[in-house]
Amino acid sequence: MISDYIENLLEKARVFDLGQPIYPGMPHHPNQPPFGYVLLKKHGDITAGDQETSFLNDLFMMGGHTGTHLDAIGHVACSNKVYGDTEISDFQDYQNGLGKFGIDETGPIVRRGVLLDIAAGQGADVLPNDFGIDEREITEASSRQGVEIQKGDAVLIRTGWIRYWEDREKYLSVKHGVPGVVESGARFLASKQAGFVGSDTTAFDKVPPHHLPCHVILLKENGIQIMEMLNLEELSANGIYEFLFIALPLKIRGGAGSPIRPVAIA
Repeated sequence: MISDYIENLLEKARVFDLGQPIYPGMPHHPNQPPFGYVLLKKHGDITAGDQETSFLNDLFMMGGHTGTHLDAIGHVACSNKVYGDTEISDFQDYQNGLGKFGIDETGPIVRRGVLLDIAAGQGADVLPNDFGIDEREITEASSRQGVEIQKGDAVLIRTGWIRYWEDREKYLSVKHGVPGVVESGARFLASKQAGFVGSDTTAFDKVPPHHLPCHVILLKENGIQIMEMLNLEELSANGIYEFLFIALPLKIRGGAGSPIRPVAIA
């Protein structure tokens, strides 16, 4: 019976890759390190046996918030206090990272996902750089698409900004700003008890302001983790607003965040 269910699921379901490619020169938040890559051993450098078998090996370096990633709960603090009003000063060090609320405390994410296509609701491919997504925008998208945010959902916000991914300066738009969620939108998502939230921008929040108040509301005040740099274009193009969402953060002990390879199954 179980095997029949799995076979039926595999035949009918579509898998949508929501992660971005990782490569040198890709966009990264100014506060985060870039992705670095080097090929350490080419085929033929070292061979073994009569067949001269060789193994290609490489080395890459990246931050926990480089590329498509998930923030740890302890990523944001106000006056050195993180979620639960926890004083974090004695639970952090340069060698071991976070002693509390690190990314290793986040298990595999498997839950209902909801796409809120804000850009489509505005009749736009991409939202303007100064567009703020508030409670009204979120409720209107939910109503228009016929999906209700439920407790524990992974709520993904589409601005269309990922279309600028290959133009690093445009995607980051440090000078001109980037659309995103504003405080009333974040408080509404918290009131709905979303399990996780995410967007296709580098910061989730509308930028500026650069102190990211929605990060404070979601992570520090409510323990709701944030995903950024998601690719939601294929879901939008297919009109898929409800799906099984899966993402697996790495078990980086004490980490402030982790790269993820998220997928939607619908």
